[in-house]
Amino acid sequence: MLRASLRAGAVTAALLICATTATATNTLTAAAVAPTATVVTASALPGAGSSGPDIPRLTDRQGRVLTLRGWNIEDKTHRGEQALTGITERHLRDLRAQGFDFARLLVFWDDLEPRPGRYSESYLRKIGRILDWADRYGVQVVIDAHQDVFGPAFGHRGIPAWATRTDGLPFTAHPDDWFAEYFEPAVQRAFTHLYEDRDLRDAQARMWRTLAARFARHPAVLGYDLINEPMGEARSGEDLATAARRIERDQLTPMYNRLVRAVRSADRDAWVFVEPTPIVGEGVPTGLGRVQDPRVVYAPHFYDSAMEAGADYDPGAGWIGAYERAVTAYPERYRVPVVVGEWGPPDSSLPHMNRFYRDAMASLGRYASGWAGYVWCYGGGYCAVDDAGAFRPNKELAVEPYAEDVAGRAVSASYDPGRGVYHLAYRAASRGSRVTVLSVPPGSWRVTATGGASVVRGPDGRARVLAAPGSRVTVTIERG
Repeated sequence: MLRASLRAGAVTAALLICATTATATNTLTAAAVAPTATVVTASALPGAGSSGPDIPRLTDRQGRVLTLRGWNIEDKTHRGEQALTGITERHLRDLRAQGFDFARLLVFWDDLEPRPGRYSESYLRKIGRILDWADRYGVQVVIDAHQDVFGPAFGHRGIPAWATRTDGLPFTAHPDDWFAEYFEPAVQRAFTHLYEDRDLRDAQARMWRTLAARFARHPAVLGYDLINEPMGEARSGEDLATAARRIERDQLTPMYNRLVRAVRSADRDAWVFVEPTPIVGEGVPTGLGRVQDPRVVYAPHFYDSAMEAGADYDPGAGWIGAYERAVTAYPERYRVPVVVGEWGPPDSSLPHMNRFYRDAMASLGRYASGWAGYVWCYGGGYCAVDDAGAFRPNKELAVEPYAEDVAGRAVSASYDPGRGVYHLAYRAASRGSRVTVLSVPPGSWRVTATGGASVVRGPDGRARVLAAPGSRVTVTIERG
């Protein structure tokens, strides 16, 4: 998550310092964002006849158009034999009960391969158990190879200590602002070695080959997020945009192509998710190049540094508009779908957060095939719900009707949160699956369809629409 390191003030000033020696690596500087805001009240299906960006849609193995709405699930507390015990069946059951069909599951390389070449069978079984729960409740999962500040060598999780090389450069912990640790010379150098050292590149590829081989046939697995929020080592004199784009172009793009080949040696069908650096949150278009695979998803995160530092949402600052312009450039150029892997403020109770959630949901609906909020847990802070399972303030606004799977060509989709009315128009497929699946939130909702289609409501919170091949169908979901 993009943290307060990029905010104005003392920390940002530190990021303006350029290195003058090999042992004082440059840090990334903050950039201004455009001053216009985007405020809308209804979301449209991207690539479906809307006025939004021309971005391809995510599809399933049957060719149905997918929309993913869900949350990250994680256990950053437990390690070793206790790893992943913080994730229970309740997480998947409750998530699905609120209408969500998607989970981004955080896994850690340091737990999977604690010693070089020795993969933890216990850890793999625990991942499999979570995937089984997801399948039980009809939740699709992306397995995310997560890292925070590289890994345990710096007091966090991710890349194993045995795969961490710093060349003796200094590291100072920042307990009050952990994201600032990404700009420590030792951490930046560790990323350089991961990207450039042959043995570490091979080890990372083997790790992914192991995961893909184990879970390629699991029905809950939609895809693999190859690395969370990758960072890098900037050069003397580089500003934010220059450094981020070079790292993305010269180091991340080759890494993603290596890892995709590793995944494809074991899993031919799953989607592979690639992330830019977190600097995209500052309105900076990515420098990523083409990833050579037909099933690539662009998976940026959606964080504002001011809100991450505790500020309220400022509708006039233009951040959402600047982010949207930056984040849509890559998928439009390379013709890949978008799924936002993380989003959500640390304090959703501030006065303007109701406006933020409405603006954010509308923006995401214009270009993204889906998103995963951060994070489905029970408590305070980023948690979606409190200890009793009730949504924390304003996070209930993430619950909307939507089409999980459209069996045909989607023409348009929109939701008016004020009236509580969702509309979907599509041309039913002439072959293959004839069933379109819609997620209906808890509560009283009416579901109707035209075009000779029939609607069946299920106990799982879904409505299934059966249409004649080639027919034009309109579905309406209205709050009762």
